[in-house]
Amino acid sequence: MSTKKEKKSFGSELIYNNPVFGLYLGICSALAITTSINNAIGMGVAVIVVLTMSNIVISLIAPITPDEIHIPVYIVIIASLVTIVGMLMQAFTPQLYSALGAFIDLIVVNCIILGRAEAYAQSHNVAESAKDGLMMGLSYTLSILAMSFIRELLGKGTISFTNPLTNTEVFNLQIIPEKFVIPLFTTQTGAFITFAVLAAFVTWFKYTNDEKAEKIKAEALQKEKEAQHA
Repeated sequence: MSTKKEKKSFGSELIYNNPVFGLYLGICSALAITTSINNAIGMGVAVIVVLTMSNIVISLIAPITPDEIHIPVYIVIIASLVTIVGMLMQAFTPQLYSALGAFIDLIVVNCIILGRAEAYAQSHNVAESAKDGLMMGLSYTLSILAMSFIRELLGKGTISFTNPLTNTEVFNLQIIPEKFVIPLFTTQTGAFITFAVLAAFVTWFKYTNDEKAEKIKAEALQKEKEAQHA
């Protein structure tokens, strides 16, 4: 029984509470940096670290933070964590840091980070807040990875990955011949099209699952009534 609950919770975080395609948060970075899988992984890891650590710190200090100043305090904490992550990326993965540019610094004002601090971390314990940060960060990362995969495949015809620490190419697969690629997907227009298609798919998936759940519930109630009358 406990395994089923965990699976349901995992699916709920990744699909029903998907920050990009379900809650429409963090869209700016999702549209801007999803031109390659490398960018998506770099931004995703940065968001996971900042989101998880900020949730933990905010959960710890929330009880002693006055309501009147809690938002500025949370922003200072998030900004400090982003600065540390940015400095580490600049030191160890300079090419990736340059590719992501200002969007690393803009994690400070990413709606997902402050939104989870306000909606969850300040009213839950450390373990629950850490789990929430990790799950939301993972959900965001999978979302931008999906966008990057589609845009890179259709726009360049390739799927590639470079080790950000050594700058050595791990793989570079030419899946679609160059004459059949659609360069539109490397532009911002392609980013909007990819986002719209994936958001529509997630909405359809949620609607279909909810319909099935309602149907099963209705059938169970009907059987219960029939059993009572029998």
